[in-house]
Amino acid sequence: MDEQRVVTVDLGNEVHGLDTLMSGYEGITAGYLIASARPCLVETGTARSAPAVQRALAALGIGPGDLATIAVTHIHLDHAGGVGDLAEAYPNAEIVVHQRGARHLADPAKLMSSAHRVFGDLMDSVFGELRPTDAGRIRAVDDVGEIDLGGGRMLTTYYSPGHAQHHVGLLDSQSGDLYVGDAAGIFIPETGAIRPSTPPPDFHLDTALASLRHFADLGPQRLLFSHFGPVTHVGPALEEAATELLDWVDGVKETRANALDLDHAVTMLRERTAERYGRLYTDPEVDEKFELLSSTAANINGINRWLDQLEATQGT
Repeated sequence: MDEQRVVTVDLGNEVHGLDTLMSGYEGITAGYLIASARPCLVETGTARSAPAVQRALAALGIGPGDLATIAVTHIHLDHAGGVGDLAEAYPNAEIVVHQRGARHLADPAKLMSSAHRVFGDLMDSVFGELRPTDAGRIRAVDDVGEIDLGGGRMLTTYYSPGHAQHHVGLLDSQSGDLYVGDAAGIFIPETGAIRPSTPPPDFHLDTALASLRHFADLGPQRLLFSHFGPVTHVGPALEEAATELLDWVDGVKETRANALDLDHAVTMLRERTAERYGRLYTDPEVDEKFELLSSTAANINGINRWLDQLEATQGT
């Protein structure tokens, strides 16, 4: 593995995609630089990806004193794990995050303890440790917030839960780009398919669908997926994301009705989706990297958790 790799792509409108090279893979987790008068980095990737992000920013002419803002869509470690390292490397950057996630960036102990329980040995090999960020540099946003990109250009944050309670989408006033994080699922460039991301503990179907409708109402010109890359067929993509969520929930309900254990549920969901996901399952490398990022089992567990809560509230 070349530890000095730099992978960037010019997406127009002063927007550059950065490959964070998560776990050494290309095409799995993206960051984005808006190289405006007040440069902004959207998404940091994992803590272990921070050196790759710094190399990419340097290649794009961003020095330690140049970055004005680091914004994250949510605080999951593949999106915000590098905040502490990059906040130190870019001391003038303000950190923007939803208010439900802000305290965890300032004091990551609880988040990291939970992550170690969930991911075990993968914490060291894939994610690394989220380092704390000075609370004075963190700006928490609520339902709507604004980031000044300079020259009258704004990046507006919109609360978009369903995948996570601390999730925001971000809309660029000049380009019309909407940074969707994980709220619209995972776009797989190798196949063109969109796959849901429904991990525990926060997945909620109705809220997730409402966030997708909210995104559509914003009228974006392009969707920029954290996993992975730009999508220009905005309306159909958001409709596909909603359809996929509904189908996965139906599939998990079927596994519950048949009392399948997790291993058999994974097999059934993969068989159910194989035709439309194609190369995602037939190409071992593509399958491996996206299962590392967002496993079928994690998606099933998240949906099961939501269904358990739903049944409890309905008294069934």
